[in-house]
Amino acid sequence: MKVLIIEDETTASENLVEMLKEIDSSIEVLHVLESVQQTVRWLSTNPAPDLIFMDIHLSDGSAFTLFDQIDIQTPIVFTTAYDQYALDAFTVNSIDYLLKPIKTVELTRALDKFKRWSKSDVVAYLEQMMKLRPSEKASGDYKQTLLIPSKDKLLPVNTEDVACIYSTDRKTQVYLKNKSVLDYNRSLDSIIGSLDPAHFFRANKQYIVARDCILEIVIWFDSRLLLRLPIELPEPLFVSKNRAAEFKNWMTRPQNSTFRN
Repeated sequence: MKVLIIEDETTASENLVEMLKEIDSSIEVLHVLESVQQTVRWLSTNPAPDLIFMDIHLSDGSAFTLFDQIDIQTPIVFTTAYDQYALDAFTVNSIDYLLKPIKTVELTRALDKFKRWSKSDVVAYLEQMMKLRPSEKASGDYKQTLLIPSKDKLLPVNTEDVACIYSTDRKTQVYLKNKSVLDYNRSLDSIIGSLDPAHFFRANKQYIVARDCILEIVIWFDSRLLLRLPIELPEPLFVSKNRAAEFKNWMTRPQNSTFRN
């Protein structure tokens, strides 16, 4: 069995490789990839593996954006520390969903499931899953207002007033153009899909930035791009080097273009 691992945490990928070898020494790990763009390039230039193990949070954004850029027919076992993406996972090519830290018994069960299925079983299953995928949104279907909980109230915030959205492991915050900051109990992965990609870009794991709030773009020494906004931020806003080319293309496209970031 030939497998591909898509995981941006070195320890996690090394542990997964070791576990796979212990379970079945005949498994061949073709490659370990760390980002969406690396994965797009690799899958575009190499024969498809038999099975993919894929983390959801990658170095340059959500793994779900892969499915907007390339046609993936290979079955996928998602590996993540978060359980809130299970439904999204099963609307793409997922045959299983393993929570970190991955247990040997759960990994064995996922491999056994894959081995039991014939190729026709896998194809039939994935066809059913693909029917559940949401259709491409029209520009008018993206959220114009965010409802942000505040104590016993819901604050309506117009997306046109948002400068950026910042997230850490502990919290997510919406930074407004008027310099207000609001706590928002959603992940960036779940937020970005509801925002118009003509106006918002996922710069890295921590930031979503509004296009009309970018004052200056500084080319950094390691090929990253530093974005300067007219508001104070908790830490510098960099576009990761894996997304720099895509970001520059996004910045120069007409705002009425239809595309996903």
